Amino acid sequence: MKFPLIAKLMICCIIIGCSSWGFLAHKTIHQLAIYSLPKKLQLFFFKNMDYLIYNSVRPDVRRKDDPAEATKHFIDLDAAVFGKNPLDSMPPKWDDAVKKYSEDTLRKYGTVPWEVIRLQEKLTNAFRNKLKDSILYYSADLGHYIADAHVPLHTTVNYDGQLTNQRGLHSLWESTVPEMNIESYNLFQNHKAKYIKNPLAEIWVKIAESNAMLEKVLADEILASEGFTEDRKFKRSERFGAIRKNYSGEFAKAYAQRLGNTVNDRMLEATRTVANFWFTAWVDAGCPDLSDLTNITDEDKDKLKVEKQTWKHNELISKGLLQSRKGKNEGE
Repeated sequence: MKFPLIAKLMICCIIIGCSSWGFLAHKTIHQLAIYSLPKKLQLFFFKNMDYLIYNSVRPDVRRKDDPAEATKHFIDLDAAVFGKNPLDSMPPKWDDAVKKYSEDTLRKYGTVPWEVIRLQEKLTNAFRNKLKDSILYYSADLGHYIADAHVPLHTTVNYDGQLTNQRGLHSLWESTVPEMNIESYNLFQNHKAKYIKNPLAEIWVKIAESNAMLEKVLADEILASEGFTEDRKFKRSERFGAIRKNYSGEFAKAYAQRLGNTVNDRMLEATRTVANFWFTAWVDAGCPDLSDLTNITDEDKDKLKVEKQTWKHNELISKGLLQSRKGKNEGE
């Protein structure tokens, strides 16, 4: 009777350890994206902020039950089957890519750009038909995959540094570093959601940007390692009878210093993109009036005003308004 429980715990730990961006970053990105929306859309999203933030990590949680879920979060551009210049030779449209590589191949090496477009279409239809539950459901999931597309290690076969003797780099870059340093991050940006004329082309641009950063992500780990002994660079722990080796907190700080503003900047870029995609879906649906789907009170409007002012002064954390840092289960 004990084995199934242990097995489940191990699976959960693996999911959390390898989850894209880490729960903290995903929740932060969703919250910040709401502040960049136009007022009519913003009030609806703000009223339902708890749901959107809590469910921003749902696609990662699904991975423990759905074997088809994992490959929706990435695309291995450097897989040999895609050739030397995949961003130039890969057909951006799903049907064209399937004809060239086969559906099995694409699903093996990741489908994040097409998952984004699939959900964008579903969100647009949900807005058009004013289906509140569907709007919120698809907005939360869409934001997750868009954020994943902004992570350099989601564009390579060497996703965890396992091919370059840098195993553990995945969670170090997208979870440990932001969790350790978010208090010093700039979470404000003067961005107003913009309409995207070609969402498919846009998500490919973001993937290309992420991939262009990959070399630095790997190289900075090597540079940060200078002067570190094996014992200082890693910490070992036992879990479920197995010895695990993870980067030490001391090394994580050194790596974060080497990265500079890289992770912070990528989070903000993901925030802009999420807001733009949400806004675009709403516009493509005809800018429907959502006021009858949610009861917006004067208290809600005042609360939003306060939060936006706090955000503009980059004081969400110090004022206890960044939900991912509140230590509670939002939305429950």
